[in-house]
Amino acid sequence: MATTFDCIDGYIAARPEDIRPLLLSVCKALRAALPDAEEKISWQMPTFWRGRNLIHFAAQKQHLGIYPGAEAMEHFAPQLTGYKTSKGAVQFPYKAFGEAELALIAEIAAWCGEHNAK
Repeated sequence: MATTFDCIDGYIAARPEDIRPLLLSVCKALRAALPDAEEKISWQMPTFWRGRNLIHFAAQKQHLGIYPGAEAMEHFAPQLTGYKTSKGAVQFPYKAFGEAELALIAEIAAWCGEHNAK
């Protein structure tokens, strides 16, 4: 049975110590990009929500998963060619994660906030 969390900070605190700083920086970037979004856990992932899910993120074994949905993935496809993607998600490998990835995540989040307003 998977561990459940009631807040994003609890989710991050339960992750391995070596990736917590990365998760905290992603969370900080998402908070800045979506200042009026509600933070919650949805689908067992940290989620930023405003009338609907805007964007999720999750710590995986070898990568950070960002889940902005299919429309955002289509919009940002030209910027995501160097990453493994699916219809609604992108994988950022931990070993290659830096400021460029953080800025891209913030840009995607801001777009999600603008285009998914209810």
